[in-house]
Amino acid sequence: MKVKKIVKFSLVSLLFLGLVAYVAYAMIFLSGPDADERCVTVELVVQQDEKSVFVDEKDLEDLLKNAHVYPKGMLMRDVDTKKIEETIRGNDFISKVECYKSANGKLCINVEQRIPVMLVMPDGKDSYFVDAHGKVIPNKNYATSLIVASGNIDEKFASTRLAEFGQFLQTDEFWNNQIEQIYVLKNRKGERVVELVPRVGDQIVYLGSMDNFQKKLHKLELFYEKAVKTVGWEKYARVNLEYENQIICTKRK
Repeated sequence: MKVKKIVKFSLVSLLFLGLVAYVAYAMIFLSGPDADERCVTVELVVQQDEKSVFVDEKDLEDLLKNAHVYPKGMLMRDVDTKKIEETIRGNDFISKVECYKSANGKLCINVEQRIPVMLVMPDGKDSYFVDAHGKVIPNKNYATSLIVASGNIDEKFASTRLAEFGQFLQTDEFWNNQIEQIYVLKNRKGERVVELVPRVGDQIVYLGSMDNFQKKLHKLELFYEKAVKTVGWEKYARVNLEYENQIICTKRK
């Protein structure tokens, strides 16, 4: 019995000591910053990949400085994290911002960018980007290698059908490398239809409406694999994918 009591007492003591140690750790390392200390470090991280290269850490640092909310050197009590988030979110390329204070005078800012899928150049209007969610982003003369859509385009068409199409092209390795430009026009019924300009060859691919575009492009891919390898790219001036279960090709004169 004495042994059991000793073991029980030892376990309780160990649990108590562990709790005390955790509380001490939390007070030292997990507590918020001292309001009287100054911000000495700004950890600004912008998620980057090859498709989201429009904004970097230096751009956002300059943005905060111009808005007079760059926190370095300020007392931590005076650092307004909500204002910092609002300022960064004002950039059209930013989708998400998280800003919080940490210990030892450190402020952390984590930023996610929007990823444009297409550059849109409507007839008679300024160009802009659209992302996969249909968000319209003004173009401030950015150089880009994105697919370009031009012609009879309004923002509604761009942010719905073209955004969906651009997302598909960007995530499909074959078609992302194959399509260089999209041209939008209206047919005799006043409906918007689409022509595609491939990167290889100079023929026009007539997609027609954007209904079932994935199925239409699959037909074209099969056509490339079979017919084009046999007769070559130069034979056809126009490839029509408008009709279901068939491809109509117009030979060069």
